[in-house]
Amino acid sequence: MSTDAAATGPRRTDRPLDEAGVATAVRRAAERGTSVRPTGAGGRAPGPLVRTDDVLLDASALTGVVEIAEDTVRVRGGETVAGLCTALAASGRTLATVPDAPRATIAGATGLGMYGGAPAAGSLSDQVLAVRLVDGRGQVREITGPDLDAARCGLGALGVITALELRTVALHRLRVHEQAIRFADLLADGLLHAHAWTECDVALHTGQAILRWAEPDPDTDGAAPDARAGWGQAVSRLAASWWSSGKALRSSWPPPPRWAPGTTGPPHEVLPDPQPWDPDLAEWAVPREALGAVLRELGAAVAARGHELRPVRVRTGAAETGLVHPGSGRDSAYLRIRTRGPAEEPVRRLACAVLEDAAGRPCWTTRHEWGPDELAVSYPGWAAFREVRDRLDPDRRFTDPHLASSLGP
Repeated sequence: MSTDAAATGPRRTDRPLDEAGVATAVRRAAERGTSVRPTGAGGRAPGPLVRTDDVLLDASALTGVVEIAEDTVRVRGGETVAGLCTALAASGRTLATVPDAPRATIAGATGLGMYGGAPAAGSLSDQVLAVRLVDGRGQVREITGPDLDAARCGLGALGVITALELRTVALHRLRVHEQAIRFADLLADGLLHAHAWTECDVALHTGQAILRWAEPDPDTDGAAPDARAGWGQAVSRLAASWWSSGKALRSSWPPPPRWAPGTTGPPHEVLPDPQPWDPDLAEWAVPREALGAVLRELGAAVAARGHELRPVRVRTGAAETGLVHPGSGRDSAYLRIRTRGPAEEPVRRLACAVLEDAAGRPCWTTRHEWGPDELAVSYPGWAAFREVRDRLDPDRRFTDPHLASSLGP
């Protein structure tokens, strides 16, 4: 997975230089009866999934693009999203969806189900065609066929990913836009899934929203970037990053513009909105058709208790085939709820309760209280995922207390 270790620190950190080194590290852990949690060079912690007091396996040396073919790419698991996108751009290709975590490793971004706001494309996990990993017995496996839907979003519970094959698409420069709009009008007009990329921030107490979208710009395809536009974009995104980090309350509405007017660029440069990982963040996937009702219920619940809720970030995505991806089996809307510290914990818990009641599923990058009973009810593929896990990691080499509480023994 693509994250840093927990603050308490592991007993041991192994940094293998290649796949053979990964296999050796796993077999050594098996001989000593210790658990292993994989991590990468991500710089964006994914919540509690990578916390261990045993062996942390740092896969950050497993970098590089192995092969770029006509519409696929083979990449090592420790390569970052930004590094892969840069390499693809040199060949006129890109990813169908670009997560908000350019420093995340490809193994981590896919394994945690990170999404990117492309309504028709699904998440990065859904672009995976094959996974190469070291299993719990230290054996190298190439995962395709039926088991792939477990491995494409495997939570680091099936093995250490050393390489992946992903679909790619033709690179187009995008022109980005943003506008103020009433959220009811945005829903009525279907704007959240009318463009190549969309997201919005919604102020529930007023019903106002800021819609952002992007479409290919044929007038600028292949053109060199405008340095002045890039400078304006950097200034705008510095202000927007402060706002979206959760430090601003609803009184700061509307948010500052993310981009300078007329900004264009390749997807991996203009779309991501990198933010520091926040331990208080709540992020849930709800059925897309229920989005309007869910936000109305959330706003009413918060107002009835006299709480204040920061604007909610909304993106949509196509149904996923990953067995435990939050968007598995249904078109989804992803809602990001930001709270700050213990004082706002009641707001976080209230929001999570509302979203759970709406058939929501918590995203794996954020804190949640779900265990195997909730997963079994919410995910039709849960039993199939457990069966693959039993074969690939029968001794539960890749576990920790949090993962055990979520997935079970």
